[in-house]
Amino acid sequence: MKYNKLIRDRIPEIIRNRGDVPITYIADDDEYWQRLKDKLKEEAHEFWENSQEEELADILEVVHAICEFKNIDKEKLEMLRKKKAEERGRFKDKIILDYG
Repeated sequence: MKYNKLIRDRIPEIIRNRGDVPITYIADDDEYWQRLKDKLKEEAHEFWENSQEEELADILEVVHAICEFKNIDKEKLEMLRKKKAEERGRFKDKIILDYG
């Protein structure tokens, strides 16, 4: 199988434990940032396809990695989320805008 994507840190160890040899390299910051965005899109697509909690957890893991890489405080991010929720609302009322 051929892959060319960002993987979780323990995946090479898991591959070795299966008796295979992983071929990997460490991305520079520019590539890592692009791969994080690609991974976010990939995980969101997987959640879109099957709506499993595990896929939602994968999205959250990527968000945490982005926060760490971009030095975004998760508590500040949560405050921003709450502020937007207060100002613009949430999505709990299931409102659809049918305009245009």
